Amino acid sequence: MPGTTVDILVVDDLVDAAESLALLMQGDGYQVRVALSGEQAIEALAQYQPLCVFLDFQMPGMDGLELAKYIRRKFGDDIVLVAYTGLAESNARVAETFAVVDHYFIKPIPPAEIRKIFPPKKPIGQA
Repeated sequence: MPGTTVDILVVDDLVDAAESLALLMQGDGYQVRVALSGEQAIEALAQYQPLCVFLDFQMPGMDGLELAKYIRRKFGDDIVLVAYTGLAESNARVAETFAVVDHYFIKPIPPAEIRKIFPPKKPIGQA
């Protein structure tokens, strides 16, 4: 969509997790869109280029590693990639994903840690 500004794309197959992260980032002043699968994320990326993609590692179909590699091939380092998972870092596929992305978190993600990377655009709590 021409003229659409999207700062952050949140990709997670768990609706509650995706919406919670989106609400946090919107509350900090970011324009956020949600995709519920890797495939939906690719469709979204055909319409706009966000500054950042938060991606869940463990999704059915295209997982976080496949999505991260796709984004790197298409956009290089122009999009900040942040992966998160509930799996241990010792999992080989998780470790490979974490090597492709810029930042990563083990769930649950503390908001203070996200804000170290993405400081609020407006004072917290301001409408």
